[in-house]
Formats: sequence, structure tokens, C-alpha cells
Amino acid sequence: MTVAGKQPGAARVPGCHPYAGAEVALLTRHGKERVIAPVLAEAMGCRVRHVAGHDTDLLGTFTREVSRPGTQLEAARKKARIGMELTGLPYGMGSEGSFGPDPYLGLASWNVELIVFIDASRDLEVVGMAQGAANFNHLLTSEWTAAKVFAARVGFPEQQLVIRPEDENDVRIRKGIASWQALESTFARVRGDSANGRVFLETDGRACANPKRMANISRANQDLANKLGSLCPACGMPGFWVVDCIAGLPCEGCGLPTRQVRAEIRGCLKCDFRITQAVADREHANAGHCDYCNP
Repeated sequence: MTVAGKQPGAARVPGCHPYAGAEVALLTRHGKERVIAPVLAEAMGCRVRHVAGHDTDLLGTFTREVSRPGTQLEAARKKARIGMELTGLPYGMGSEGSFGPDPYLGLASWNVELIVFIDASRDLEVVGMAQGAANFNHLLTSEWTAAKVFAARVGFPEQQLVIRPEDENDVRIRKGIASWQALESTFARVRGDSANGRVFLETDGRACANPKRMANISRANQDLANKLGSLCPACGMPGFWVVDCIAGLPCEGCGLPTRQVRAEIRGCLKCDFRITQAVADREHANAGHCDYCNP
């Protein structure tokens, strides 16, 4: 069913939400519950149960000693399922991040965060996502002065560092370096263990050690909360959200259709209910996006 209009899915107050009073398992070792639990409690009235009974590093590490099997989404799903199995709860969440080049010029570091919510009772999966510039840098040096400059530039000690001797592939990894005293002493010790006298420093990618990444996790969690808080007007299923877009927003100069989005299609993950919703923040596209005015 398709209905034209400007209203999103029906939102309900937390006390009336399908997950009000429910417990949701969250498997994490790196403090993610601090930015996830309060938002979901306020948005839906549910309680996040922090699960720490499994070593999530077995699913992959940013320091590369354990490769991640499968995709980022598959890893997040697996964490959610493991948390559900350990607690016996029908609801689970899993968070997984990735680092890579930015999607624009490919020159800067970029972070993508996914949070998966699984509802086994409804056979439902909803995914929150956020992405943005990352704090993901490294330096190979034999000089303590260069190491100090690098550390200050990346935001140490709030942004923690990882150190290893010789090169980026050495397995003798030191993590959890979060003070200048620890950094200096570890640098000296690692340089002494290095056959070539060099030390490889890199930003720690774990959420608890990387403030910029934790901020992106918080944004991904807010995206998830928005989706879960939007209920299908037809069947009440959570996750009533954008499933497609319609191009053709008219140009502000000539009035002809552009490739800019003029409407979004919101849909239910379970039934076939759809709403076509006009883009609310603008009625015309900038002429710079018009193939006729700006070929």
C-alpha cells in the first residue's frame, strides 16, 4: 500500500513502545554501553544489559593480530547473537566499526560504525549507521621527539596509542598506553627490543581508547533509536524508515527536474505499507546541481 504525505511512521512515547520495559543484550568489552544504554532507555523505555562474558577480540582486532571473518555487518550480527545466547534474551545488539579512506578523495581516514538490533520474537533486524572523519594515524620513527609530536597531534592521551617494535606487523604489541609517562617508558623499552631501532606508533582503534570513534558510535546509536522509535502506521512494527528515494527535485533556475532527491519512500520491514514523503527542507535544487543550467 502506498500513501502520499509528509508524516513519518507513528512514533510512540517510551512507555507505550513495544520494547518498553524490555531487556536488550549488548556484548562489548570497550565501554560502548556508556553511549548506547541511556539513549535507548530514553527513546523506548528499554534497559540495556551489558554482556562481558565473551572476548570480542576473537572476532577481529584493529591491531591486526586477529583478522575479522566476514563483513562488518556480519560481525555486528554475530556479537548481537552471542549476547542473546549468553543471556537468554530475545533482544540483542552488536556494534562494529571499520576504518578506511574517505569516500570523497580517498586521502583522509574514515570511520564507519554499524549497530545491529535483533528481535528474535519478531524476526526483525534494524541497523543504525554513522560515518565520518576518523582518528586513525601511524608513525614509524626512532626518535622520541618525533613520537611526542605525533602523540600530541593525534590528541594523546585522550586518544590512546599502540606501540610495537620494528614495523606495523610485529606481534609484540603494547596497548592501553594512556599517559605521557607510560608512553615515554614504553617507547624506550620497545626501541630497545627493536632490531632496527625503530618504533611503530599508531592510534588505538578500540572504542574505549578512541574518542572520535566513540562519538560516531553514539551517532549510529541515535540513528538506530530513531528507526526503532518509528512504528509502522499499519502494523505497529518498529523500524518504519526510508527504503527508497525519488529523484527529480526541480531546479531553482529553470524548473526542470534534477537528480536531487524530491521525495523519500518510507516502508515497513514486515508488511507492504509504504508512505511517499516529500523532502521537507527544500522545494528546489541549487542550479549548480542542474544538468541543464550547469552541464
